[in-house]
Amino acid sequence: MSDYPASTSTGLGDQVALITGAAHRIGATLARVLHGAGCALVLHYRHSADAAEALATELNGARPGSVDTLQADLCDPHAPTAMIDRVRYLHGRLDILVNNASSFYPTPLETASEGDWDDLMGSNLRGPFFLAKAAAPLLRERGGCIVNLVDIHAERPLKEHPIYSIAKAGNAMMIKSLARELGPEVRVNGIAPGAILWPEQGLDAAAKTTILERTALARPGSPEDIARTLLFLVRDAPYITGQIIAVDGGRTLQQ
Repeated sequence: MSDYPASTSTGLGDQVALITGAAHRIGATLARVLHGAGCALVLHYRHSADAAEALATELNGARPGSVDTLQADLCDPHAPTAMIDRVRYLHGRLDILVNNASSFYPTPLETASEGDWDDLMGSNLRGPFFLAKAAAPLLRERGGCIVNLVDIHAERPLKEHPIYSIAKAGNAMMIKSLARELGPEVRVNGIAPGAILWPEQGLDAAAKTTILERTALARPGSPEDIARTLLFLVRDAPYITGQIIAVDGGRTLQQ
């Protein structure tokens, strides 16, 4: 079992972070940035074992023994408790929970199914909530924090994605509710990305142009923009809780 002394500063060199959906895309960038700031990491993945293990190998190459991986399906009702039990076994504590894992795909009303509902609600809302619940005792002991990855579509629904939009709206309220439930020991905040990475399903050039024309900065952001915001919230913002920061290039300024 690892032994990292309690933090006495705003640095992260003695802290433990659990990141869900950490194997690739934004999650992998979040992992690299927190690891670079000194955190020990537990990287969760659902299906992406090869990518998760490759990332752990990369980071452990820089600092041996600092990264572990953890497989779980957040739609499994037993997963949150099992995940936190594993973190407790590995480290005996938890300072930072990053709820990044998410399913995303269209569910037009005419074809939306109960299976779609269960999957999208499970990964975007149910799983993060019960993971936060399971993690709360460890986080309280450490005066830790939770950061959820939300979406600008929690406020402005994305056409043909009603279930996803509803789930993210619930996630946004979860942040505010848990900030009240877990304070004063635990801070809970969120990050709402805009056009950071294009969906894996792909968008045509016209759709991308339309999206970027609706941003004040007229360009896409990068995963590093999200990671820097995460670092601010966990390291430099001890008096911020219950807030969601939109990292969207000004997209939400427009109708």
